Amino acid sequence: MLDVCLLGTAGMMPLPHRWLTAAMLRYNGSSLLIDCGEGTQIAIKEKGWTFKPIDIICFTHYHADHISGLPGLLLTMGNAERSEPLTIIGPKGLERVVGALRTIAPELPFEIRYIEITEPAADIELKGYHIHAFRVNHNITCYGYAVEIRRAGRFQVERAKELQIPQKFWNRLQKGETITLETGGLYTPDMVLGQPRKGIKVTYCTDSRPTESIVEAAKNSDLFICEGMYAEKEKLAKARQYKHMTFYEAAEMAKRAEAAELWLTHFSPSLVRAEDYMPQVRSIFEHSFLGRDGKSVELMFDENE
Repeated sequence: MLDVCLLGTAGMMPLPHRWLTAAMLRYNGSSLLIDCGEGTQIAIKEKGWTFKPIDIICFTHYHADHISGLPGLLLTMGNAERSEPLTIIGPKGLERVVGALRTIAPELPFEIRYIEITEPAADIELKGYHIHAFRVNHNITCYGYAVEIRRAGRFQVERAKELQIPQKFWNRLQKGETITLETGGLYTPDMVLGQPRKGIKVTYCTDSRPTESIVEAAKNSDLFICEGMYAEKEKLAKARQYKHMTFYEAAEMAKRAEAAELWLTHFSPSLVRAEDYMPQVRSIFEHSFLGRDGKSVELMFDENE
């Protein structure tokens, strides 16, 4: 099971009942945060979730509405007596930017490890998450993230018996471990596991024009969280100018990606009565929904797989 929560859905500036951009995923006792706008730690408290299990923070880019909540969050995590290392992922310049913000949070009881992304795409495995970062099209370097919980094939008992693999190794092989024998031989997971089963996939993208990289990364996502900066069709020119998206462009990408569900986020502060625009959005992609602060879902593995 993967828990997903939109902590903040505003763009540019916080508003009453709408904090700045952030989303959190929880899996197997570990939390992953994407962006950390102003109000993120308040939103976590309002949701009833906790700071201490945050092991990974992914930044899309370094505009203030996506990163301004970081110093306070780091201090809170330190005050919660966290001692485990924290991994932060983001575009080139990550360590310099975070280091500058840490001027007001200089002493922490845990190590920060940095993974800077410099290529158009990168794949990272951490804490059971497979993280695919992909470059998008904003007015500064910006990445989206597709986060997967991958699922191995079923353990084939008869195959293990046929290969005379001792039962004491079965559990380790099922967990994906390769066993090296004292004789020099190997037992590998592919010897006893069937074809990989369908996992869970969430794709998150804000601050971009539509790109093929987004559609490709979001392919077959269980949940596609995408910016919808503007809903008014007459603001398409403004979206193009400032490298943002409209509701309708996001819906078109969700349709092409064959995502199961679309949540719109990162709304312009000028947008009112956003729900009024949703019938037009759903005429493009039926399973489209407005994001809201605190909106969450539990995504489950398909037990038929």
